[in-house]
Amino acid sequence: MDLHFGDSKPTDEERAAVDALLGPAQSAWEGADRTDADLRWARGGREARDRRDLLLPGLHALNDRVGWISEGALDYLCRRLTVPPAEAYGVATFYAMFSVRPRPATVLHVCTDLACAAAGAAGLCAGVEARLGPGSGVAVERGPCLGLCERAPAALAVRAGDPVRTAVSAPAAVETAVLAATAPDSAPQEPPPALAVPQAGDPSLTLLRRVGVVDPSSLDDYRAHGGYAALRRAFALGPAGVIREVTDSGLVGRGGAAFPTGRKWQATASQPDRPHYLVCNADESEPGTFKDRVLMEGDPYALVEAMTVAAYAIGAHTGYIYLRGEYPRAIHRMQYAVDQARARGLLGDDVLGQGFAFDIEIRRGAGAYVCGEETALFNSIEGHRGEPRSKPPFPVEKGLFGKPTVENNVETLVNVLPILTMGAPAYAAIGTARSTGPKLYCVSGSVERPGVYELPFGVTLGGLLERAGVRPGLRAVLLGGAAGGFVRPDELGIPLTFEGTREAGTTLGSGVVMAFDDTVPLPRLLLRIAEFFRDESCGQCVPCRVGTVRQEEALRRIADRTGAAAAGDIALLRDVGRAMRDASICGLGQTAWNAVESAIDRLGAYE
Repeated sequence: MDLHFGDSKPTDEERAAVDALLGPAQSAWEGADRTDADLRWARGGREARDRRDLLLPGLHALNDRVGWISEGALDYLCRRLTVPPAEAYGVATFYAMFSVRPRPATVLHVCTDLACAAAGAAGLCAGVEARLGPGSGVAVERGPCLGLCERAPAALAVRAGDPVRTAVSAPAAVETAVLAATAPDSAPQEPPPALAVPQAGDPSLTLLRRVGVVDPSSLDDYRAHGGYAALRRAFALGPAGVIREVTDSGLVGRGGAAFPTGRKWQATASQPDRPHYLVCNADESEPGTFKDRVLMEGDPYALVEAMTVAAYAIGAHTGYIYLRGEYPRAIHRMQYAVDQARARGLLGDDVLGQGFAFDIEIRRGAGAYVCGEETALFNSIEGHRGEPRSKPPFPVEKGLFGKPTVENNVETLVNVLPILTMGAPAYAAIGTARSTGPKLYCVSGSVERPGVYELPFGVTLGGLLERAGVRPGLRAVLLGGAAGGFVRPDELGIPLTFEGTREAGTTLGSGVVMAFDDTVPLPRLLLRIAEFFRDESCGQCVPCRVGTVRQEEALRRIADRTGAAAAGDIALLRDVGRAMRDASICGLGQTAWNAVESAIDRLGAYE
């Protein structure tokens, strides 16, 4: 193993940040001061290499404390974990939230993605940059979706230190964004999660019924409103009985792939290789998606309980929540919920006195859309670049750490609770025969009441937009986010089911519904989608790495042209799009052309 350590040394602060995570170094082999004993034998070795999965938390520790990751700090972290610095550098530069170059301790991330772009993000950025100026000690970074689409435009301020401080400004104005960056402790607090749920308090809700009703920090309040009834029934049914209930309910994944959840659980549970792992994908980075954030902020114990049920069913004793680094409040509330559940015997060596051991660890993402793909997420947790793996083998056979793994997103897991409390037949009676249960929709853009809506499968797109109060002059609706497709205003009768959207030639995806009126310049919107995919491509496979760049270049050329002048580039776009769809390793490249294609064919974007 070629380490190539440099001569740079960590500062005391950088050393303290790493040691706070890993404990003090035990020998010079790990970066401590050399002693005579260190010359006789090496310590660490296999034990240190087995901690490779702490590389991402270590990078977070440095970035949180100092604001960037220096060469000396990276070398010290690599010595502690026996990771080649070249590999660690590749990991550190993979994520948008990290920097390996000096920058101010305070970074203001301003969202410039679809919903925020339509709400005036460009003007916000210009105003903030003019107010702060180059000597303000604040770095302003334009970036992808922050998951605050119902309050667009949005900004997130992060001030490095011990502890790190964060402040969210949404909806952001120049004054509030500057205040968040310059005085995060004095910035106004975020509104409660219930404000993102226009139906909050409606007793007919299933998944969102506790949001705005219970205190998200109180385990007792959660239990008083039906919490942990599902886990008790799970113990009564046994693992096979839980999987049978989930299978009979017809529950499919809510992240976009719509794979039957019961089949995934059964395939993992039946694997003889041990241990089994459970991973909750809470890295919702699709522009326009924010439902998982609302669930974690407003009802965090529901996710803890649902993960415990899933782990019991598949025989897992360790679970990971991979949570977006751009969600500071969700991170805080989920960590508190996990800690409280552990203290009360609802996690740990003997859950509810049933002899079942299970615990949860939260891992923060660091700004990489591709880590929403399950195998890229596994690589990220393991301390590697978040690049997707080729399949097969599938995660149910070889997933996290090469062991059988179930990966579900937050919404999918939370659906398991009503399945167990009401029973599979009652759950399957909600929605349609092929799309069962309730579904969460993230509605944003040109509507009066943006937010997360819970409705049974089968409601029409027009029915949903009517509830949200669509504004006059509707130009287009984007379904499924940047990886989805546009539909016209005369197609609002599309039923919001997996089969209904498929038959209409579009996709439901993760439930994004983004409305745009005729004030939004469509070519600029498509160019932003192309920029997004170009930025977020991991670069592993040629069709996506090259195709996303060529797609953006062509869209830039035709942005101000129509008709015959654009025909050649549109033909090129089609060729590039087909190549990405057919040959890319993962869904990012396979769907990078979808929205652009639908805008050309359905909306006549360049006619």
